[in-house]
Amino acid sequence: MENQVSLRKPGKSELLISPIGLGCWQFSKQGNLAGKYWPTLDDNLIREVVKTSLEGGINWFDTAEIYGKGESEKALARALLALNKKPGEVIIATKWWPIFRTASNIGATIDDRIAALSPFPIDLYQVHQPWGFSSEVAEMEAMARLVAAKKIKHVGVSNFSAKKMRSAWKTLQKAGISLVSNQVQYSLLNRSIESDGILETAKELGITIIAFSPLAQGLVTGKFHDNPALLENIGFRKHSSRFKPKGIEKSRPVAETVKKLAVKYQATPSQVALSWLINFSGDTVVAIPGATKAAHAAENTGAMNIRLSPEDMALLDDVSKGFR
Repeated sequence: MENQVSLRKPGKSELLISPIGLGCWQFSKQGNLAGKYWPTLDDNLIREVVKTSLEGGINWFDTAEIYGKGESEKALARALLALNKKPGEVIIATKWWPIFRTASNIGATIDDRIAALSPFPIDLYQVHQPWGFSSEVAEMEAMARLVAAKKIKHVGVSNFSAKKMRSAWKTLQKAGISLVSNQVQYSLLNRSIESDGILETAKELGITIIAFSPLAQGLVTGKFHDNPALLENIGFRKHSSRFKPKGIEKSRPVAETVKKLAVKYQATPSQVALSWLINFSGDTVVAIPGATKAAHAAENTGAMNIRLSPEDMALLDDVSKGFR
């Protein structure tokens, strides 16, 4: 039986989504360089992760063309079909990859995205990065044409600055379309969107923030602080300054506070961190943690059932203010 959670309306759309969705980069099957960030998960495990997510109240999934060159999209669709889900019963967000491409490629490749996710429609189509060979204006005009052609339902962006987000919003407004979302990195250990204008602009324009890497790649849970030996086997993350000794010490007070609150709320550290993230800014922020095991998915969904007290929300705000 699937849990009932309080759903939110992303942007000014008619969609209703759970505050936490499932990020699906890990379904990439090592299909390209981006896919090699993760080990290959077989279809049975992917199905279990998706099943557990659905049972916990998650009703939407975020994937992308670049995740294994379509392999993540295909694996997600197979899992949903195997679980007897029908089009319209779940919400699918995917992304167009703009690097070394122009806006004309959006229309040229949309049928590939539709085929990869078939029979599930694309509810939210996002420009994955702001670094294409065309302006965000040209890209949004191409996206608007897809909405008019009923190839996609809604438009989002990812990793856009406040300025580019506003420009994208203005362009879509001219076509009578709303910009639904901006997907950005956001966690207790990366709060830069609060100081660079992204969060403020999103609130002003009614745009939802989709937080990726909401657990700072596991760092916010304290597991690396408690067991430094884990740092020896963290793949690409070892090159990040936050996983170097100085970075570990800087984040220790946040991780320690998260762990203490986990005991208080009889929750896990990740659930406390996710609960703060999806509630601190009202309904503006939703999160897409990934999961490579069913247990991870269950832990993610459990965060939607935890409400921290105003005092504890403020405590986490204060202890992590150095990461704004």
